[in-house]
Amino acid sequence: MQHSTKAGFLMFTQTIDTILNRADAQEDISAAEAVVLLQQTDPAIITIIRDISDKLRHQQAGDTVTYVINRNINFTNICEQHCNFCAFRRDEGEDGAFWLDTAQILEKTTAAVQLGATEICMQGGLNPQAKVNGASLPYYLKLIATIKQTFPQLHLHAFSPQEIQFIARQDHLRYDIVIAALQEAGLDSMPGTAAEVLDDRVRQVICPEKINSATWLEIIETAHRLGVPTTSTMLCGHIETPQQQIAHLEKLRSLQQTAIKNNYRSQITEFIALPFVGQEAPPSLRRRVGRDQPVLSDNLLLTAVARIFLGNWISNHQPSWVKLGLAGATEALKWGCNDIGGTLMEEHITTMAGATGGTCMEPETLQQAITSIGRPFRQRDTLYTHQSAVTC
Repeated sequence: MQHSTKAGFLMFTQTIDTILNRADAQEDISAAEAVVLLQQTDPAIITIIRDISDKLRHQQAGDTVTYVINRNINFTNICEQHCNFCAFRRDEGEDGAFWLDTAQILEKTTAAVQLGATEICMQGGLNPQAKVNGASLPYYLKLIATIKQTFPQLHLHAFSPQEIQFIARQDHLRYDIVIAALQEAGLDSMPGTAAEVLDDRVRQVICPEKINSATWLEIIETAHRLGVPTTSTMLCGHIETPQQQIAHLEKLRSLQQTAIKNNYRSQITEFIALPFVGQEAPPSLRRRVGRDQPVLSDNLLLTAVARIFLGNWISNHQPSWVKLGLAGATEALKWGCNDIGGTLMEEHITTMAGATGGTCMEPETLQQAITSIGRPFRQRDTLYTHQSAVTC
């Protein structure tokens, strides 16, 4: 029995060493190998995983940590859906419900430009009343015009795959028709949110009314084919398993490989792990998860494994300072992340869920966080194509 246990331990050690050596050599590891890494509990092995992810970050994205000056505008929280993790949505007429008008959106955008913003990130609830002449798409085109007619230089990063499906469903249009119309009006890129976890068993529990995994992937691929870049995200640390987390990453990697193989005009620009914040979430999911705030150590290990698994294909990785706090996000820069995100200026969805990371960061605060770990910083644009001079 003792001999068998020793042999099993040696085989396990050899397996870990093989995976780590392949990762260190910048080889693509398999989903099964990534699951093995994600299940590690030995602090010594986790330290090696961290160090390899940091080395890969250096090789794939460099040492300079980037950030973007942007403003987040949630134009409404009135929503037809009832996701079990969401404390943001309201019914029309309910206390706390809001729906910004054109003047309010323009006021927020003007203030952002005065503070140096190069990007507006805009998303909202699925409000069935948000229509012009009885149609949904013209309303969203009006949102774009509100910003672009006054500030054409701003990069508009807006409308998740869930919002694209909502518009298409309301107006009986194909996804490509909706995306092309938004793009022609001035949409520059799309957030890869509403992905949550790309496993329909998980989605049936946390967001049963949302689009399924196949639809999310279809809409993102359509955006890439039409020349609209997207980000990619994962809502993690709730009821999903390590196997489901890696399966999600595998779908993202395949999506990026498809865009490259088919010479699509655009691709995924970055990956962001979004840890679950449940303090104000509906009670059923809170009880099932059993905690209100993210577990930093779990998120850091996932961040490192995501760099190892995705880094050859998606080189920019970003933590969420809103969810992790600035200290946690800064630590994530040692675990494979090369970007610390945006200033945001305001944020409602995560804050209303009970996050304690804040809603606004001054550029100087982000810069100080970056320099605190001995790395240079650089302001970037949304697509990582234009960057200001490096400052140490």
